[in-house]
Amino acid sequence: MRVHASCIAFGRMGVLLRGPPGAGKSDLALRAVETGARLVADDLVALDLRGSRVWASPLPEADGRLEVRGVGIVRLPALDGAPLVLIADLAAPERLPEPEFEPLLGRPVRRIRLAPFEISAAIKLRLAAQMASEDKGAARVSDRDDGR
Repeated sequence: MRVHASCIAFGRMGVLLRGPPGAGKSDLALRAVETGARLVADDLVALDLRGSRVWASPLPEADGRLEVRGVGIVRLPALDGAPLVLIADLAAPERLPEPEFEPLLGRPVRRIRLAPFEISAAIKLRLAAQMASEDKGAARVSDRDDGR
């Protein structure tokens, strides 16, 4: 399955960044890389199951490429994939959200909403990924599965 998104990883914790064109996916990925994350994929992400985990990988022709608006396409050191622990939808967040999960390839993945252009957005992503990696199967899949 391919999705229009970007993906980064903090260690072995993959984070899928989703939003419409111009929402800030690549920009947030770039800022996260500058704070220690690694790029997995930009613009299109391949998702598949490996064991019981949803795995995100770059498409072969896009390996290590990131669109930097106003600069062009740059190459960065990149991972060949990472297990997803978090989906970050780039939108206005709730102040104190309840844990939310979304089914991807039949597996629940924690989901948050995040304002991508806040100065703290990359830090919030890392913290949310750490929280998501500690879920240990306690996922409740949301009643809403809108196919995003």
